[in-house]
Amino acid sequence: MSEAIPERTRREEYTEATRQALLAAGRDIFAHEGYQAAGIEAISRAARVTRGAFYHHFDDKKALFDAVVVSMQAEAVARVNERSRGQRKIWSRLFIGIDAYLDVCCEPAYRRVVIQEAPAVLGSKRSQEIDEAYPMALLMASMKALKRDGELVFEDIDLLARMVDAMICKVGLMLADADDQTALKARCHDIIAALLERFRPEARKKTGADRSGLVSGC
Repeated sequence: MSEAIPERTRREEYTEATRQALLAAGRDIFAHEGYQAAGIEAISRAARVTRGAFYHHFDDKKALFDAVVVSMQAEAVARVNERSRGQRKIWSRLFIGIDAYLDVCCEPAYRRVVIQEAPAVLGSKRSQEIDEAYPMALLMASMKALKRDGELVFEDIDLLARMVDAMICKVGLMLADADDQTALKARCHDIIAALLERFRPEARKKTGADRSGLVSGC
């Protein structure tokens, strides 16, 4: 007989509601004013909590910023999953997911907080840790599933996934200044598809046959 999951107390619900209010206020102020200009007093006031409540949940402004970045990355992954959920083929889910993630990169709040400021505020190591726990983890899972099902033939799938991730992140940076974001996203889609096509079983067989022909003709 399974144990009943205890209901949260009113105090626990209030505590979580306060934390969520601080995250929402921090996200809004970081996105509009930037990390340096954002103040704990202003964030607390926007969240309608005291400074004491702020420090109950977060050690300092940087700790709140870290939590905001984590929440935005988790939300990005949820949106990618939502967009690609109806696709039965992993290959289709992968590219719909890439398109969905690039759409997120076009949003001003995500671009400023996650793409532009997170590496500078949190440091490249911590920023990369968060990326690898959320968007990168989703991409890696899809690539490993393609290899498992025989749709990608490449020994070092981790390296291949990281190279694809680097391409996606670079395009994410470029989108802010793009004259035509839709066209840039489409070109990114085509380049990644062309790269991965090289590692599909049919392409590998053809490449192997071509190489055999070249060798025998020497």
